[in-house]
Amino acid sequence: MNIRKNKYSGFILLFTIISIIIFIGIYSLLKPQKKLKLFTPRDVNPELVDSTIQHIGYNHTIPDFSFTNQNGKTITQADYKDKIYVADFFFTTCPSICPIMTNNMVWLQEKIKDNPKVMLLSHSVTPDIDNVAVLKAYAKEKGVIDEKWNLVTGNKKDIYYLARKSYLVVKTGNPKELYDMVHTENFVLIDQKRRIRGFYDGTNLEEVEKLYEDILFLCK
Repeated sequence: MNIRKNKYSGFILLFTIISIIIFIGIYSLLKPQKKLKLFTPRDVNPELVDSTIQHIGYNHTIPDFSFTNQNGKTITQADYKDKIYVADFFFTTCPSICPIMTNNMVWLQEKIKDNPKVMLLSHSVTPDIDNVAVLKAYAKEKGVIDEKWNLVTGNKKDIYYLARKSYLVVKTGNPKELYDMVHTENFVLIDQKRRIRGFYDGTNLEEVEKLYEDILFLCK
């Protein structure tokens, strides 16, 4: 009698274990897998995209660039080769959204400071004002880590075209001024292949926290 009872108990245990394994397997298959979209000009509000590329729906990447950072160093795409990075557009004298964006970027810097795969890149939209000395003072005030975060200045025409044709994040200000810009609050996530993987409200810490989660996902 005890032998039969033990065999029965063993069968129940085995059946329970197999059932749990099957359940976990089915759950894993049915659970939505995290994915990050590949953004192209066609996916973005046309107001933020140069008219010459609004039709592009594939193979959109960030092209080569050359700007000067807070230390007077020339920064190019080579400095971000095989890196995941977050880009934005700001200016040091901005009294509205920029201080909030910068504080949230500082928060993000703290999160990624020990991750060699990730960097930050902020472009000044008033390069005539934000020269190297101004950017250096601003960087020092905000606690920028030079190895992780470049604040760059340069030719306004180049910055404008990069913003409109590559990062897709600024509106045209005065239509009569070809290079007039109204920068947005967007942080842009770029992957190791120079592709846009997300846009996030840089004034909203919850959005920036989501950005950080997506960075960790790309790092995998």
